[in-house]
Amino acid sequence: MDPAIYRKRWHKLRDGKADPEELNLLARQIAFSFIDKHFQSGLYVAEYIDLLCQMATFHSKAEMSDIASSALFEIVVEKLCDDFEDLPVEVYSRVMCQVVSYCRTVPAGKSLDARLTDFGVVSPEELLRRAIATHTRQHRRDRTKPPRRIILLSRVTIGADVAILSVMVQRLRRLFPEADMVVIGNRKLDDLFGGNPDVRIRELSYARRGGLFERFASWHATLDILNQELAEGEQDVLVVDPDSRISQLGVLPMMHADNYLFFNTRDHMLTANGHCMAEWTNEWINGVFGVPDFAYPTIWVPPAVMTAAKTRIDASRAAGARRIVAMNLGVGQNPRKRVGLEFEKRLLRALVAVPGTVVVLDRGFGADEEERCDLLMADINEQGIPGVQRSLAATEGSVLSHGVVALSCGIGEMAALIAHSDEYIGYDSACQHIAAAVRTPTLTIFAGSNNKNFIRRWSACGDTDCRIVHVNTLTDSQHVDVNEVVARVMHERAQRTPEPPKQAVQEIRTPRPAASPTPREIRKQ
Repeated sequence: MDPAIYRKRWHKLRDGKADPEELNLLARQIAFSFIDKHFQSGLYVAEYIDLLCQMATFHSKAEMSDIASSALFEIVVEKLCDDFEDLPVEVYSRVMCQVVSYCRTVPAGKSLDARLTDFGVVSPEELLRRAIATHTRQHRRDRTKPPRRIILLSRVTIGADVAILSVMVQRLRRLFPEADMVVIGNRKLDDLFGGNPDVRIRELSYARRGGLFERFASWHATLDILNQELAEGEQDVLVVDPDSRISQLGVLPMMHADNYLFFNTRDHMLTANGHCMAEWTNEWINGVFGVPDFAYPTIWVPPAVMTAAKTRIDASRAAGARRIVAMNLGVGQNPRKRVGLEFEKRLLRALVAVPGTVVVLDRGFGADEEERCDLLMADINEQGIPGVQRSLAATEGSVLSHGVVALSCGIGEMAALIAHSDEYIGYDSACQHIAAAVRTPTLTIFAGSNNKNFIRRWSACGDTDCRIVHVNTLTDSQHVDVNEVVARVMHERAQRTPEPPKQAVQEIRTPRPAASPTPREIRKQ
């Protein structure tokens, strides 16, 4: 629909008593119209983005402003980020530069404007030129000049931090063993990186939901942290940005000096080699520093958490359990990645149909995932299969030698449980990367995308057997044969080479020698 028609509808809503449902419908229509024009003819219709910015900054009530902000990010921004093609990367930059430039013109954007001006960015055109230069620059660094401090930005999402950031931590530590290493990210990183004494974590919160200015708040907070960390000067400090949401994927500037490395994970050249993110991260570091090496993703769970998880798993084995299957059915607030409740029920039944199998099921995060877990456990009990729900710390209650144990636990606790289990099964989410990182055989059910580049790039990578089962839920989601999908999962499990009994897991991994094989030679298919 023509932007002028949407503008009239918006002015009518703005000047009257705005109804949230009407506002949501209008915002989503505008966002989808922008995507439609882009897909159909490659047109960039700036008026659609301007309208969404107006709608997202007009209301004094946050719940009203958040409606348009959500439509902008969920429909436009995230769609462009997930396509993994050259054109959408450029279009994403134009969109974000337009949004940022609009926001700096309204009263609430005064501090945003001041900080961009401090970086010498005073116009939308300058911001876009800077973003394109950031995305296309080929970095080269002299490794014989070690930095005093290395600061890495979190990717914000846990799965990406395991797949990408943990590789960077290992590789940079090998290159510069004396450097002070700092990671800026949310408190969940403590659960997965907190056991590494060589990494200092600076806590930062990022609003993945909310209004436009809430989403930019983490950039302001990161600049404050950088000012503290750079108090002694910028000349011997290296800042590494792995395409982080904190910088809005390289659009918002982070440094004045020329010691900022940006890893463009959406580079269209990745399509040609078919690498996953962990492999491409290694290749990028090889190119930047000129030192061929390879590191698998890893995590550093605090030892006390690892011990508690081992005690739980060992108790099941002592009771007679012969196989422990860790499972997480969360989808990271993206319901498209889910096959469906009926599939999940039948998969659980199939797994525990084998005597001596215990499934350790993560209850998940948030009311929706917990409610879904309750439905799964109700089905297990109706089938006459032993099933209990408790927390990891609970010491009371019977220990199952067969059945399903649904546990309430944090991400670090779940990681430790996965580490001591015999295998992991779940949707495309953080736990598949965690499982591969702790060398637990991994099977990921990929749904919600038919983009082979997306699936290849976000497949788990580890020194273990990593497999996927793709489910086409986009073409005809109502007619997915869940029995067929369950059969494929069970078939893939059966094809694995039998492994020796699970051994104790090291909390901190020993680095691989510098002369490592290439990613393609060592990646298990």
